[in-house]
Amino acid sequence: ENLLLEGINESKIFVTGNTVVDSLFQNIEMIDEHSVLDNLSLNPKSYFLVTVHRNENKRSKIKLENILKALGKISRTYGIQVIYPIHPGTKKVMEDYGLDFPEEVRVIDPLGYLEFLALQKNSKLILTDSGGIQEEACILNVPCVTLRENTERPETVSIKSNILVGTDYEKICKGVEKMILSNCDWKNPYGNGTASKKIIKIIGNFN
Repeated sequence: ENLLLEGINESKIFVTGNTVVDSLFQNIEMIDEHSVLDNLSLNPKSYFLVTVHRNENKRSKIKLENILKALGKISRTYGIQVIYPIHPGTKKVMEDYGLDFPEEVRVIDPLGYLEFLALQKNSKLILTDSGGIQEEACILNVPCVTLRENTERPETVSIKSNILVGTDYEKICKGVEKMILSNCDWKNPYGNGTASKKIIKIIGNFN
């Protein structure tokens, strides 16, 4: 729609889907999800997964305190463990602030992409400030709560696979309360994993 508004001829516009789906589907075939879960003594859908790494969050003691307080609360409310593969930068600022994790939050070292993909796929719900994880959660049919006031993935909010809550304690808890009831029946807006083939075909036919 934006390209058309800019005067680009419709014959030059091709909708292919997002290549992130192609990559995710390819990598899912490579993961040993049972090995990852077994190593961490986890069962599928028995945990919430958390990532926080954006400067807007990690450089604010108040925001981090609110997030940590909310993580403890939602874990107690639903009786579900919170798994947090902590970003080194976030760990450093938390130490500088003198912040401690709630006992309900299980902090682990950062994981490789395939291991983390397995954790995403099998999580009950994801809380994140990552743009890419908002996409991947949507594709994997895992409800997402985004710890930001805005997102560059508005389509995930439109189809209700994701909700923006910022870093307010009450809003985080209410966002989880809403998303945990999701039946995960949204239609993936990013395509079916054939975007790369479509792009190659279009380029090959271009004169």
